[in-house]
Amino acid sequence: MTTTPHGFPSSIIIQPAAEQQHDQQLSLSDKESNQIYYKEKFFTQILDHFNYNPQSYHTFQQRYLINDEYWGGPTTNSPIFVYTGNEGRIDWFAQNTGFMFETAPRFNALLVFIEHRYYGKSVPFGGNKETAYANSSTLGYLSSAQALADYAAVILDLKNNLTAADSPVVVFGGSYGGMLAAWLRLKYPHVAIGALASSAPILNFDNITSSFTFNNIITQDFRSESENCYKVIKRSWQEIEETAAKPGGLEILRKSFKICKNYMSTDYLEGWLGTAYTYTAMTDYPTPTNFLNPMPAYPVKQMCKAIDDPKSGNNTFEKLYAAASIYYNYTGNAKCFNLIDRSDPHGIRPGWNWQACTEMILLTDGNTEDSIFPASNYSYNDRLQYCKSNYDIDPRPTWIPTEFGARHIHRVLKRFGSNIIFFNGLRDPWSGGGVLKDISKSVVAIVAKEGAHHVDLRFSTREDPEWLREVRKREVHIISNWLSQYYHTLADFS
Repeated sequence: MTTTPHGFPSSIIIQPAAEQQHDQQLSLSDKESNQIYYKEKFFTQILDHFNYNPQSYHTFQQRYLINDEYWGGPTTNSPIFVYTGNEGRIDWFAQNTGFMFETAPRFNALLVFIEHRYYGKSVPFGGNKETAYANSSTLGYLSSAQALADYAAVILDLKNNLTAADSPVVVFGGSYGGMLAAWLRLKYPHVAIGALASSAPILNFDNITSSFTFNNIITQDFRSESENCYKVIKRSWQEIEETAAKPGGLEILRKSFKICKNYMSTDYLEGWLGTAYTYTAMTDYPTPTNFLNPMPAYPVKQMCKAIDDPKSGNNTFEKLYAAASIYYNYTGNAKCFNLIDRSDPHGIRPGWNWQACTEMILLTDGNTEDSIFPASNYSYNDRLQYCKSNYDIDPRPTWIPTEFGARHIHRVLKRFGSNIIFFNGLRDPWSGGGVLKDISKSVVAIVAKEGAHHVDLRFSTREDPEWLREVRKREVHIISNWLSQYYHTLADFS
């Protein structure tokens, strides 16, 4: 997607797939937590789960992380908590999913984080990224359906290796990973007894959700903090264009925003600013974080304070620079900003670019007259031209609703779905494409008015507001009920 939802993509082996174990302990740390530990392992995965031509016998090594320090073991049928990996390195997501580590001791749960194919170290074609990302022929195996089949294969093989056939599996995911968690529960109900799908925009497709919704929420986030802040940002786009049109205007903009001496254009500058507003709204967490960039608590409020503060200067550009620095330079280490920075610290590109051109056609680009961004309509043709130019393919905007269901989802899932939690924070622009009301007694929506992007999955801190504590308590209570029901029925059939 143009804005990734965070973040957001086997040779047939007759005998059980091989597992390569690495004995060394790797660690991640969170500034509010003790160090967390995991073992890095690899699973020999099938490249193509759905075809039987000779090429489908290719395999690749799929990485997963495992933490067994809390696990009660197979003799007690203790549960297995699995994170369905997003569009990026799995260690990044493990580091930002403290809820699983903090909940595991209560349930004596084994923790498993599975990396999504084509991301991190889980690259097909011998791990050669140049080959794997070369063209549509090799990238064609990168899809959500293939990823879900990967997860099912890893989970079942792991349970078999651990002699834990009766250990129940609960899947967790945030953003694209949350979508995958919900879909895995629906597609593979024999693999997972329940799913916590946090900030999962499963309805943001094919005009099921308005293309204006995403940016309307960003607009409301800023406007709720300060009407002046909203107005300054809203009028700034025209001021940028007018300044750029003047002799020496681009140099004025470059100096105003402390842009490094590289290629300068209004398109890049406006994209740079838009990214700051979008990601700040998305991660408007109530405590300081380092998820995308180092940022303070309530960064939207801090941006607006910077714009409203007379010390930020008198002209619009000085104010915008101060605001953008909340996202790009909160530590104060940057001396200038590179508008064409191609760094990819979390390993999102180029895999997500492909997914956004094939099936993940998320509608986010429309702007009403009241939008904080310039008024515009969503244009499928823009996406089409990009995808034709880069991959020579046509996107499939209707495929995800066809494959997983989205239209009339409330009445559809009421008939056959069960044991899914959909969490959404209403300050998160992706919440507009989420499930915001209960579907049944066991397919429930937890909605937090002040919540941001999968904030419930983050490590808890002493500064967490009471509403966030209550969200997590409710999630734990629901998961506890799923497990109790499972063990009750397991006893009935034993």
